[in-house]
Amino acid sequence: MRTAAAARTGRTHPLKSLVTPVDNRCGLHKIVINYLPKRAMATDIPRKHLPADERRAVTVEAVVKLAAEQNPSEITTAAIATSMKLTQGALFRHFPNKDAIWQAVMEWVADHLLARVERAARDAAGPLAALEAMFMAHIAFVAEHPGVPRMLFGELQRAEATPAKQMAQTMIRRYGERLRALIEQGKAAGELDPQLDPAAAATLFIGSIQGLVMQALLAGDTRRMRKEAAGAFAIYRRGIARAAHRSRT
Repeated sequence: MRTAAAARTGRTHPLKSLVTPVDNRCGLHKIVINYLPKRAMATDIPRKHLPADERRAVTVEAVVKLAAEQNPSEITTAAIATSMKLTQGALFRHFPNKDAIWQAVMEWVADHLLARVERAARDAAGPLAALEAMFMAHIAFVAEHPGVPRMLFGELQRAEATPAKQMAQTMIRRYGERLRALIEQGKAAGELDPQLDPAAAATLFIGSIQGLVMQALLAGDTRRMRKEAAGAFAIYRRGIARAAHRSRT
């Protein structure tokens, strides 16, 4: 059937290909669904062909999500591919093996965690405030990505020196160096105890976070670490600060 506008222009109505006459005398028509606009398909069908960098990033996100739901050591490449609606062959076009995937995950963790705590420290008013901001930013990152500590603890426990384990060790070393430098600044600014051992204080900082994370994982409640973070840092603060800075003002 042609509309009046179509009759004047001689063009066929764009929906004509969807309509098959059944009985023109009764004006009945049968709608034949044989066409989907490209715009609708783009939103309804998952993208299969992503650029290499984007596909690797999506793979990392999938692994972090799976690690929050199950033991990371039990995550297989088949499970990763299934969660991404891909074949293992498609997955291995971007990673030569499982170890390469784990290394990419540890690189992602290092980049994102260190960048996040660095931003938090940069916006703080002073060294002691920067330490607190880093503490809270670290806890928030882990609460948002509970699969990260599971993978990190798992890699550090492995006997062999895998690329992923080496990346995790490098991240912790860089984190410790940043903390020690900040603690030295705090001592120079008169905010921290002048007799404070920077290395021990940095170790205690990381250990306090790890304790909160471990207890939250054991309880199966990642919200717990957020609730208890402020109290834990208050105790840490009293241990490292000079008398005039042992409580928040």
